This record gives sequence, structure tokens and C-alpha cells, in this order.
Amino acid sequence: MNSRCEACSVRSEAICGSLDITALDELARLGRKIHLQPGQALLWEGDEAVLVGNVLEGMLKLSTVTGDGREQIVGIIFPADFIGRPFGKDSQQTVTALTPATVCVFSRATFDSFAGEHSEIEGALLRRTLDELDRARRWMLLLGRMSATERVASLLVETIDRLGGAAGEPIMLPLSRQQMADLLGLAIETVSRTMTKFERAGLIGLPGGRRLVASDLGALARIASGFVDGARPAGKGGSEPSNRSRA
Repeated sequence: MNSRCEACSVRSEAICGSLDITALDELARLGRKIHLQPGQALLWEGDEAVLVGNVLEGMLKLSTVTGDGREQIVGIIFPADFIGRPFGKDSQQTVTALTPATVCVFSRATFDSFAGEHSEIEGALLRRTLDELDRARRWMLLLGRMSATERVASLLVETIDRLGGAAGEPIMLPLSRQQMADLLGLAIETVSRTMTKFERAGLIGLPGGRRLVASDLGALARIASGFVDGARPAGKGGSEPSNRSRA
């Protein structure tokens, strides 16, 4: 009998992808699928982290509450990403669905025991943690040094890449303009102006709603890397505001 995990659409990219069929069967018996609707929370900041899991479909956000009570989005979770805090007690962020989502979840205690018996999972968790650390460092650079144009381009490039968007094929952005602004530390007007500028330059198409078409992903990536037209640093000589107060 085939393992039900063999048909998983994200298996090759998820942390369980390194397991053999026997271990996959064992892991499958420990988990269950849950379906989330937009706005539905899976984990709450400060609560005990009772669940961990792999995102199979849809997108979720990581958020925290600032001292004055405002929500701050600190990350986006895509299919094949792992959520939760193995070997930890409390959740550091609230995890909420941005779109309809399906997550394969496990009891944290059960998963911790399984991971302790399967070095492949521990190794995959370590690699994933290091990848997340690299991503967090890139995000610190983005927020601290990049112009508004570079920030928006970076977010679009990462989103298109993670969703497997191809040139000319529409994708659905998981974030509203306001959520993009909050994540990037910009004003919503700055995000909207930048998106319109990209559209007029022929880099993206905006068919309506949250749909986006990558018309020239290469040029968008060059802007995200700090170069306009692949040559001139975007942040020098008339750079755009780089924080909310100056946007």
C-alpha cells in the first residue's frame, strides 16, 4: 500500500522529504490535516506551542503585537514551510491564514519524540532554521538600508518566486496594500505609488484585485538587488524614503 504522504504536493520541499517510506507512514499516522479560512488563527503569540506542521496549501502570516497594541506582520508562510516551535514551549508569534489553507499538523510533543528518533528530521529542521535565519538577516537589511522601491520589489520577487509564478502568468498576492506597507515599514500610499510605477514601466501587470502578472521579473529582481537598469544603485542620488516617517 502506498503511503498517503507519497502523493503530497509539497513532500519534496518539506522537511519530511528526506524520510523513507516506512518513516513517512509512521509520521502520517501521527498527523492530521486541518483546513483554515482567511483570518483564522492556528497559533497564538504567548500561548503554549501545542502544534507544529507543514503547510500544504495556501499562505499564512506571522504577526506580533507591539507595545501600543498594533499588529505587526513579521513574516509570510508559503506552501512547504514548517510552522510552530519544535522543542520549545511557547509560540513567539500568532499564525493566521491569509488565504484558504491546508496544514498537516502534529502534536508538538509527539513530533519532538519522532524527530528525536529520526536524525533526518532533525537535520532538516536545522537546515530550515538556518535558512530562516538567513532570510531574517536579509529582511533586516531590507528594512534598514533599502529604499521604498527596493523594498516593494524585494517583496514582489520573493512572493512570485515562492508561489512559482511564471512570466505572463497571474498570481494572487496574499497581502493587501496595507499589509504590504506594514510588513515593509512604509505608508500605504508609498506602496500603491510604487506598484503603479512598476506597472507603468512594464515590469508588472495589475489585472485587478490582488492579481499580479510578472511581465519583466529580471528587471524587478535587479531593482530588488539595488540596481536600476542593472547598473546604477537605486538608493543613491535621489533615493526614495526608506522608512514610514519619511515615505
